[in-house]
Amino acid sequence: MAGGEGTRLRPLTSNQPKPMVPIVGKPCMEHIIELLRRHGMDDIVVTVAYLPQVIRGYFGDGESLGVTLHYSVEETPLGTAGSVKHAEALLDETFVVISGDALCDFDLSDIVQKHQRSGAVATLALKSVENPLEFGVVIIDEDGRIERVLEKPSWGQVFSDTINTRVYVLEPELLKSIPTG
Repeated sequence: MAGGEGTRLRPLTSNQPKPMVPIVGKPCMEHIIELLRRHGMDDIVVTVAYLPQVIRGYFGDGESLGVTLHYSVEETPLGTAGSVKHAEALLDETFVVISGDALCDFDLSDIVQKHQRSGAVATLALKSVENPLEFGVVIIDEDGRIERVLEKPSWGQVFSDTINTRVYVLEPELLKSIPTG
């Protein structure tokens, strides 16, 4: 997902989308593409909205990074679920959703394998953190099922130190329950 405008990062994002902000000499999104490739994911759909030509101009078809990139362009930003729904025609098997600005080094292969073994239609990668204020906090039951989520709570609303990392493993059938647009 690379549609974010990154208003909180201005002026770094005045002329480029948030996933293009450089980290250690290359765009954050390039680190994410390399992570996907390391885990055998080389057919990648990139959802774009804000300044899509900047991302497309830099990455092209992905060949230079050893992947194939497909672009799903939103005329108006559709949010996380809407963005993935907009790319539905390109998603015909189990897939990973990861933000192009979410610098991480998860074992994506392990997350996908656990998802497939569980038989779930959706799996969220969760993590415990000291300060959950900038994230969605999550409570899960003893079986690992989500009981409650609250996005970006205040300290008075924090009920867990477990956060949603915005890394999802999904089955295409889930997209049928998301309305178009």
